[in-house]
Amino acid sequence: MTAAVFLATLLGLITFGLPIAFALMFAGVALMLLTGQFDPQTVVQNAISGADNFVLMAVPFFILAGEFMNAGGLSKRIVDMAGAFVGHLRGGLGYVAIFAGILLASLSGSAVADTAALAAILVPMMRAAGYDPARACGLMAAGGIIAPVIPPSIGFLIFGVVANVSITRLFLAGIVPGVMMGMVLVVAWWIVARRQQVAVSPRVPWGRRLLLLGQGGWALMLPVIIIGGLRFGIFTPTESAVVAAAYALFVGLVVYRELTGAKIYECLLSTARTTSVVLLLAALAMVASYMITITDISGQVGNWLQGLSDHPTVLMAAMMVVVFFAGMVLDFIPIVLIFTPVFMPIVLAADIDPVYFGVIFIMNCSVGMITPPVGVVLNVISSVGKVSMGDAVRGILPFLLSLMVLLVLLILFPVLVTAPAQWWR
Repeated sequence: MTAAVFLATLLGLITFGLPIAFALMFAGVALMLLTGQFDPQTVVQNAISGADNFVLMAVPFFILAGEFMNAGGLSKRIVDMAGAFVGHLRGGLGYVAIFAGILLASLSGSAVADTAALAAILVPMMRAAGYDPARACGLMAAGGIIAPVIPPSIGFLIFGVVANVSITRLFLAGIVPGVMMGMVLVVAWWIVARRQQVAVSPRVPWGRRLLLLGQGGWALMLPVIIIGGLRFGIFTPTESAVVAAAYALFVGLVVYRELTGAKIYECLLSTARTTSVVLLLAALAMVASYMITITDISGQVGNWLQGLSDHPTVLMAAMMVVVFFAGMVLDFIPIVLIFTPVFMPIVLAADIDPVYFGVIFIMNCSVGMITPPVGVVLNVISSVGKVSMGDAVRGILPFLLSLMVLLVLLILFPVLVTAPAQWWR
């Protein structure tokens, strides 16, 4: 009964256009009224505790690092460097998009920022070279969603806070699956590119390649600093966010000299806007999370899935199917905030590795960002790439299918995630 009331209230309020943050809060209030536990003070206390978390301080700094990266020229140099090495291949600009997407993912952790940066630089070039604009935009969107999986990841930060799972372990466990996402996109693009008649770029001389590699080396050092610092315990995930922002500011201001006072102001303003949305969601979602725990909704869901508890693989598949369909109507962060407190007790009871679950869960949430009709990255690529939403959906289909195949493989063979994660311990 309580699960049905929570779900009906949440979906009903979202349908009527209420912002998701407030819909989550009122869904929690509905449970309070149903159980006779309504207390405005409890609502306020939980909302405050939702945002009053030291780890969440990393969110604005990782967002700021991404803003400095794009405004300071790091993104452009990553694209130029990737183009120098794979741009001469048939369909080369597509491979540039994929490899640049992987590298950008290790810098910012924001799918929206990475997609916008890639599309702004590469879509006009791909149009001029004769590529199908819909396919080009679909590839940019698919490459952009690697960002929440490869560290630094805002998704892992929020999941780790809500699920009480080591964020450092999540960061390190996401590296190989994130690279796998890039590799399946390479295969999908190889199949798609064979059917396109496009101009092939000339091979870049090795001297020019080494020059671009040197220029992009400053950008490549950022993931090395973050991963190395986390792996050897030099700093925490929150401290790594500050290091990332400071490093991106230094490179953009002193090395590349593309950051100006006006650009820094715009970066700070954009970061404040994005952070306010994320932290408001985290704060008000805590009201819903508190009532989910009090009313034992996770226990009710666990009872529905009880027959699967002896089969972890089938249980994982069932939960991921729910998350996939949720991704069609909800944004990334709300899915994490809604389903994490529901699924984690079930995951622990079934003896599923919570870090493994977190990686697959965040990957699935990322895929939701390119599934119609709500997919936020689809909307971004439609706007930046100047294609209709229908064309964007058509363009994304082969890459969406390839990512879904990868998800199925990782569910069937957990060792593909857990074994590489052991290397980083």
